[in-house]
Amino acid sequence: MAVTRVLVVEDSLTVRKRIVEVLNRAPEIEVVGEAEDGKRGIELCQTLRPDVVTLDMVLPVMSGLAATEFIMAYCPTPILIVSASTNRGDLFRTYEALAAGALDVLEKPTGNEIDDGWEVELIATVKLISRVRVITHPRARLGSTSHPSNGVAPAAAPMSISRTRAIAIGVSTGGPAALVTILRALPHDFPLPMLIVMHIGKLLAPAFAEWLDRQSPIRVSYAVDGEALPAAGRGRVFLAPPDHHLVLRQGRLRLTQDPERHSCRPSVDVLFASLATELGTGCTACLLTGMGRDGAEGLLAIRRAGGRTIAQDESTSVVFGMPREAILLGAAEQVVPLEQVGPILGALADPALAGRRP
Repeated sequence: MAVTRVLVVEDSLTVRKRIVEVLNRAPEIEVVGEAEDGKRGIELCQTLRPDVVTLDMVLPVMSGLAATEFIMAYCPTPILIVSASTNRGDLFRTYEALAAGALDVLEKPTGNEIDDGWEVELIATVKLISRVRVITHPRARLGSTSHPSNGVAPAAAPMSISRTRAIAIGVSTGGPAALVTILRALPHDFPLPMLIVMHIGKLLAPAFAEWLDRQSPIRVSYAVDGEALPAAGRGRVFLAPPDHHLVLRQGRLRLTQDPERHSCRPSVDVLFASLATELGTGCTACLLTGMGRDGAEGLLAIRRAGGRTIAQDESTSVVFGMPREAILLGAAEQVVPLEQVGPILGALADPALAGRRP
C-alpha cells in the first residue's frame, strides 16, 4: 500500500498538532515533517521531498505566498492551503498562492467542530491532491513560456472571427493561474463578453472577482441575475457566483440553484448547454484545467451547434481531467497550450468593434 507523505507548515502549535494528529490517524498517510515558518518549510520540502505540503498563508520569517512561489519553482509539490484568513488582504494573498501553483484551500479547524466533517475533508483532500502531477510553475520561471503540444489532437487552423457573439470558459483546479494568463493576453478594448464558471468554494469566493479584476485589462465582476448580455463592443467578464449555476436565457444572465451537475454548482456543463441553445454558432467555448468531467458534454453541445471549441492541452494543465474528457468525446475543435488560448480569443474579436466601451 502506497503511503502519502505529508509536510505540515503551520506556525500555531495547537493547529499544527491537530493537523498532524488527524493525518497520522489515516492508515495511508504519514506526516514526515513539521515546520513553524515558511523558510523552514522550504528547507524541509527540499530535503524530505513530501508528496503533499499543507501550508498556512500567514507565517513568520517567510509568508505562505513566498513559500508557495519558491516550492512551485524549484521543487514542485502539491500544496494544500490550510487557512483561517477571511479578510480581503489575506484572501488576495491566497488567490496569489493559487495563481502560483497551490492546488486547493481548506479552512483551518476552529476547535468547535461538532462532528468529524473537517477531519474527513482534510484526509480526503490530501489524498486527492497527492495524485496530481504538478509542474514547475511558469510564473516562477518567467523564461519558460512555451510548451510542446501533448499530441492528443493536432491544433486546428485558426478560427474565423466573423460570428463570435460571446466567449465561455470553464475551469477548476489550476483556475486562478489559467484565467490570469488568458485575460492578461487580451487587449484592454477587447469587445466580446466572457462568461466564466470556475469551481470555487464559499471560503474563497468573497473577493475573487475583485482580485481577478485587478489582474485583467477587462472589467471582471460576479454575474447578477437578470443582467443583459452586453452587445458586441462592450467587453466584460462575468463570473458565476458560488453555489449558483450561470446560464444565458433570452439574452439575459440568469442565476439558478437547480440541482448540481457532476457534484458541481456552478457547473460548466450547465453554462455551456445554455449557450449552445441560445447562441449556437455565435459562441466560442474553452475548457481548461480541472478534475473530473464537468464541461465535456457541454463543450460537445456547443461544437454540434456550430460554435467554436477549445481544450487546454495536457502539458500545460495542472489537472488534465476536464479537457481530456472533452477531447475523448470529440468536443474540442482545437487542443492548445494555455499560452495560446488568449491570443486565439483575441483574434476572434472584430477589430471594428474594439474601443466601444460602456
